[in-house]
Amino acid sequence: MAQKACSRLAAAIPWLLANRNVIPASRRALSNTFGTHSRCASYIHVTHKVYVLRSFSSSPLPETDVSYEQLKKLLATRTSVVIDVREPWELREYGNIPGSINVPLGQVNLALQLNPEEFKEKYGGDMPQPTDHIVFSCLAGIRSQKALDQAVSLGYKDAQHYAGGWQDWAKCEQES
Repeated sequence: MAQKACSRLAAAIPWLLANRNVIPASRRALSNTFGTHSRCASYIHVTHKVYVLRSFSSSPLPETDVSYEQLKKLLATRTSVVIDVREPWELREYGNIPGSINVPLGQVNLALQLNPEEFKEKYGGDMPQPTDHIVFSCLAGIRSQKALDQAVSLGYKDAQHYAGGWQDWAKCEQES
């Protein structure tokens, strides 16, 4: 049964790619869309609006989610740029992750294309370079996923998001 589904999927993907009627989507959304077994499923990986076919591979897609513990380590070692994509009023009302830079989601695309001086002046932190490790966060992980997709489309290769967002951060901080 699973083999039939895989063969149908494998036959459909080249046709979709040839016709270019494929709608870009996030890696995460595509990984479970087809409902096939991970060892035989084919994935379309979207990068820079170019579609790359990974057929019949059991290797997972790069991990894009960061846990609370991982984020704490990254902040302590200062090895990552943490960008909070919530609106400024949300930071005032709920709080923020210490050490994060606030760049509202609607400004992420433009902000990551500014020169470093303009970025620092506007957002108050050092602009990440395309080779830097970036972690996006928001309230609950929805907007940070969108920001991650935008960063990847701009060439940021080492970007992740904190899927738990501020809600998970605040809960974990209270427990510790």
